[in-house]
Order: sequence, then C-alpha cells, then structure tokens
Amino acid sequence: MPRAVYVLALGIFAMVTSEFVVAGLMPQMAEGLNTTVSRIGYLITAFAVAMAAGGPFLTAALMRFPPRTALMVLFTVFLAGNVLAATATGYGTMMAARIITGIASQAFFGVGISMCAQITRPEIRGRAIAVAMNGLMLGTLLGLPVSTLVGERFGWRAAFWTITLITVIAAVATLFGVPRIERAEGGGGFRQEAGVFRKPRMWLVLSSSTLIIGATFSAFSYFNPILTDVTGFSTGTVPLLLVAYGAATVIGNSVVGRFADGHTVPVLAVGLALNTVFLTGFALLADVPAAAVICMMGIGLAGVTMNPAMVTRVQRTGNAGPLVNTVHSSFITLGIILGSSIGAVVIETWGLRAPLWLGAVLALVGLATVLPDLAHRPAPAAGPAPLSALPDEGTSAHPSSSRQGSGSS
Repeated sequence: MPRAVYVLALGIFAMVTSEFVVAGLMPQMAEGLNTTVSRIGYLITAFAVAMAAGGPFLTAALMRFPPRTALMVLFTVFLAGNVLAATATGYGTMMAARIITGIASQAFFGVGISMCAQITRPEIRGRAIAVAMNGLMLGTLLGLPVSTLVGERFGWRAAFWTITLITVIAAVATLFGVPRIERAEGGGGFRQEAGVFRKPRMWLVLSSSTLIIGATFSAFSYFNPILTDVTGFSTGTVPLLLVAYGAATVIGNSVVGRFADGHTVPVLAVGLALNTVFLTGFALLADVPAAAVICMMGIGLAGVTMNPAMVTRVQRTGNAGPLVNTVHSSFITLGIILGSSIGAVVIETWGLRAPLWLGAVLALVGLATVLPDLAHRPAPAAGPAPLSALPDEGTSAHPSSSRQGSGSS
C-alpha cells in the first residue's frame, strides 16, 4: 500500500476530530462564549450543513489545480478556520469558523479519496480507501475523546489549538509524503466530471449511501441516552462502550476494504441486511444489557464501515474525480443530518427506542436500492470508471505517482 494513503488518513483524522470536538465540549463552550448549550448545538448543525452544501463548490473551484496543491490549499483554509475557532470571543465568530472548517473538510474528503484512486493499483483501490477512511474511524475512536479530555483539562480553546497542531503535522506530512501528480491535459474538467450526474442511476447510488449512513446515525446519535435511560448503564460506563463501538468500526472498515473491490454490491447488501437485524434487535432488546451491547457492536461492524464499498460503487457508476467524491461525501453528510434530526423528532412522539426503529427502516429501504444491482451484477471491475484526468500506474503525468502506485499491499 502506498505510504501516501496513510498520510491522507492523517489529514482525514484531523478533519473528523474538528468535526466532533464541539459535541464533547458543549457546556464549556457555552460558558466561554456567553451563550446557551442549545445554541452551541447549532454549531454542529452548521458544520454539517456547510460540509454538505459548500464542499462541492470549493472542490469545483480547485479542480484546475494539481491534487496535492489542492490539498495544501484546503489545509490552509481549514487551519485558518481552526485558529479562528480557538481565538473566537463571540458566538458569531465561532459560527463563521465552523462554516469555514466544514466546507474545507468536505472538499478535503473528496480530493483525498480521489487521490487514493490515482496513486494505487486498480485492484487494491477499495483497500486503499479503507485505509484512508480509517482516519474517520480513528477520529471517532480517539479524536473525540482526546479532544474532549484536553478541553476539560486545559479549556475548550486548547482543544482547538490541539487540532490546529494535528492539522499542521498532517499538512507537512502531505507536502513531503504525497506525490505531485499533474492533472491530465484535456480531461477532468468541471463539465466532464459533472456530466455523470445526468445519469439517473448515479442518483440511486448516491441515495443508497445516504440511507446507509442515515440508518446508522439515527441510532448512533442517541446511543448515550438509550444506554443510560433504557438499558440502565451508568454514565461512567457509556464512554467505554462508545470506545468499544469505535473499535468495532475500525475492524469492520478493514474487513469491508478487503472485499470492496471484488464484491462491492454483495458487501453492501450483506452490510445493510446485518444492520437491519442489529438495529431491530437493539430496538426490541434495548432493556437487556448484554443484548444491547451485542447489537451496538454489530451496528459498529456493519454501519459506517460500508464506506469503502460505497465509494467504490460511486466511482464505478460515475468516475473517480474529486467532484464526484465530494458530492458523494455530501450525500453521506446528508444521511447524518437526516438520521439525527428525524431521530430527534420520533423520540418526542415514540420515545428513545424510536430512532432504532427508524434506523432499521432506513437500512431496509437502503437494501432495496442495492438489490437491483445484485440481480444485474456485471463482472467485478478493476477499478473506478475511467476519467482521463486520473492517470493510472505507468501512464501518470509524474513518475513519482507510478513509483508510489507500484508499492506492495
């Protein structure tokens, strides 16, 4: 596996840690910014909306740059947003900082995942994406608790300065560890990449990703109150369970990455079926501690871990360009927004088990969007649909790309 893939994972880790940091420090930030906890909650929503709505536009603006240059620009914007957050003296400034970092984060996902396709051999691209996406899983497993701990011990501003330091390290590693690849002449422009969105099937594939992530986050967003108020765990036990859940996502992501290339659609179908079972089991047995933990771990293994297969399916339906990957990330973020927001609504009417039932329904609908591909499944493709802007090994516009791509897995 090319070393550059691990460097990209570090960048994603920084972005995800910044995304989650507010959730762990809401009371401290409310006091520091002289506002309410509920208004701090809007910062989380603003970050997600900025990712979904703004990321593709920033990616489109950077498409004329070589990928590594685009990544460095995104690091700069993201760094500026984090510094602004760390020095914010008012709520309005913090809101602006979260919007800036949200847009840059989403664009980074798109450009970074696209670059994974450029610097790896076609037959291991799913595994490469899984390695890069481990930055997301580790951001949940380690980034959130570490930033929360730093914020509680040294103040919430220290958490943002810590993320700023991680960002600088990731940017330097990218500058020296990611090969410079020139955009291929005559291809990969906005019109060429955007043209794939004229295909109806592309929207079906994107909706599958929204449903997969929406199903998981409708449950994940409310694990804490469900585990304490329904299952009966103490508040001190829940963080340990969430760490175990994060570990399950890392394991599941690695397993899915192994099979994402050759068995993309079956992996998604099995994952959605399992997630439906685990979500339904959790909803039925939430008051039984052992069963609740088993189902929670199952959701970790078969939920967000579908990312490598989701990305592979999207790239083969469209192309592996940064715009397609960023729009796909926006649909994933849309799933987070829908799952968590609709989950809040159903709790008000049907109680804390309702988001689990909602997740089961979304997973079942997601399975329905994947099953037609099983019935008409072509032979496994070697890689994403071709895009002239994305050179493969041996045809790269820069020799360093070929050397990176030829590394062993």
